[in-house]
Amino acid sequence: MLLNHVLGEGAGEVFCLNSSFNDELVDTLDLGWIPYDAFVAMDYHLDWVQMALYWADNSRSSGGIVRNNDLVRGNQEDVDLIVAFEDEDTRKTHIIMIEAKADTGWSNEQLRSKACRLSRIFSDDARQYVTPHFVLMSPDESERIETDGWPSWMKVKGESPAWLKLALPDGLLKVTRCDEGGKDSASGGWISLSERQNGRWTKVNFP
Repeated sequence: MLLNHVLGEGAGEVFCLNSSFNDELVDTLDLGWIPYDAFVAMDYHLDWVQMALYWADNSRSSGGIVRNNDLVRGNQEDVDLIVAFEDEDTRKTHIIMIEAKADTGWSNEQLRSKACRLSRIFSDDARQYVTPHFVLMSPDESERIETDGWPSWMKVKGESPAWLKLALPDGLLKVTRCDEGGKDSASGGWISLSERQNGRWTKVNFP
């Protein structure tokens, strides 16, 4: 659903933002523009982001290997969608990181961990030549997100994270673990089927 929303029906032919989503990002982040050929990738590991910034600093040189110093952690921490482009006027690179949830919400523990990592990656030194942006995307905006301790650049006007609506069409199906009575349960030995109808998930019979 995320790909369909941000790339449009032509997804798979050309991996670039569709004009509608491009405009949404520009308005939400108060950007002047995003080029049509901006770099777009899914499930982009934060290790890759951090190493890209390391290599971009031409003052550094390597003798074949460099000390890790927390550059690469080797875990699966990533962002769901990344958009990157260079501002032709300032010559600074913009990196937009989008976290998307179609059904379940974010935990504050998860977001605090990501905010801590991003704060280290996009240090004051890095932000001299890179402008990072952080966006949450979901069907409904969450009011329970705690942003204390987040770097100010991760929040709109230093207050709350930028948010975009992820449109989910009716007719989607999802499978959920449940108990014998049909109540949702992560440890349940049964499964139930739900269909999205009028913006809500409703349990339905298996075909």
